[in-house]
Amino acid sequence: MSIDFEIPPDAKAIRLRVRQWVHDECIPAEKRLLEGDDYKTVLNELRVKARSQGLWCPFIPKEYGGMGLGPLANALVQMELGESPLGALSMNTQGPDDATMLTILQNGTEYQKEKFLKPLLNGEKRVCYSMTEKAAGADATGMQTRAVKDGNENYVLNGEKWFSSAASVADMVLIMAMTDPDAPRHQRYSTFIVELPNPGYNIKRDIPTMAAEGPLSHIMGGGHSEVEIRDLVVPAENLLGGEGNGFNMGQHRLAYGRLRHGMHNVAMAQRALDLAAAHVTKRETFGKLLSERQGVQFMLADCASQLYIARLMLLHIAYKAEKGMDLRQENGIAKVYLANMVHQVVDTAIQLHGALGYSLDTPLARWYTHIRSQRLVDGPDEVHRWTTGRNVIKEFLANGTTAGACGGDLL
Repeated sequence: MSIDFEIPPDAKAIRLRVRQWVHDECIPAEKRLLEGDDYKTVLNELRVKARSQGLWCPFIPKEYGGMGLGPLANALVQMELGESPLGALSMNTQGPDDATMLTILQNGTEYQKEKFLKPLLNGEKRVCYSMTEKAAGADATGMQTRAVKDGNENYVLNGEKWFSSAASVADMVLIMAMTDPDAPRHQRYSTFIVELPNPGYNIKRDIPTMAAEGPLSHIMGGGHSEVEIRDLVVPAENLLGGEGNGFNMGQHRLAYGRLRHGMHNVAMAQRALDLAAAHVTKRETFGKLLSERQGVQFMLADCASQLYIARLMLLHIAYKAEKGMDLRQENGIAKVYLANMVHQVVDTAIQLHGALGYSLDTPLARWYTHIRSQRLVDGPDEVHRWTTGRNVIKEFLANGTTAGACGGDLL
């Protein structure tokens, strides 16, 4: 009996449709933006067309207006959308909105779904997520922003947030704040939905980063804001998921975000490798095509190997998600691997392009400066490796072998 790697026909079909969509619509639209067309006009045209074709909110249930894709089909779709910065945006599946939509869908009251989720699903509004703080960094249980109840009607929030992605283009924000400092460590925090703009939520600046920025970077939601929260009054009905559940909801949300980053990284790496292959099969040096040189072939082989491993990782995680299995160990391993994989493949593509790759005449240099963040966002590599290593030890102590912590339960 053989292991069946056959993708179901319906998942294959939607992957092909999305691949065609990205190549026929999103990549040409990138060129329109570079030529000066208005971003909002271009995006609106893409979204209207995508929605008319049923390409909208892939992971959202059909009863809420989405495509209702399961983990496997959604993974295949996301691994296509990441080829273009307009891919996910065109189908309203961009971060940080996507994981935040899921959080409200799974934990929101009917009032919250109607007032806040509905306009997000319709693409009328955008949302950001304010959790990270300078003082806490990767330790989410170190957050100091406080929410104090003022009678029974409101909470008053005070504190600061750091690196709130897409805050400058958001119409609402989910804020995590401490509601009970005396509770067990993971039950001290709660999450609140706040409409923006709000005088209590002051975006001090979009933090400059090493990423190469163009005129559209922040308009598209690529900014990361430093935020001051002062006497921000939030109605009690905007508390999401009940008091003390903010941390657990946040971790569940980040788990999807890590996977989505990884899926998009596969798509970006694939496009980078395609660009490299196109270049070396045309570029001639010293009377010989670059593609005929063994050293170049070795470089392409390494990229192909990394992409192959990346795809298998994501397919296995999607399989476990489909079956409702615990995928935390695999998720942490994949998060680190995929972040480093895309860095290596894009770096190789730049090297094979020579000075052209270093220039901004191809998208490679912009991608290179952007993807360095992948080893930091949603938890730095070191935190995930620390957790993975602890699990290896736990598995050995429990079962006398480490196999279960490194894919040994695959069968």
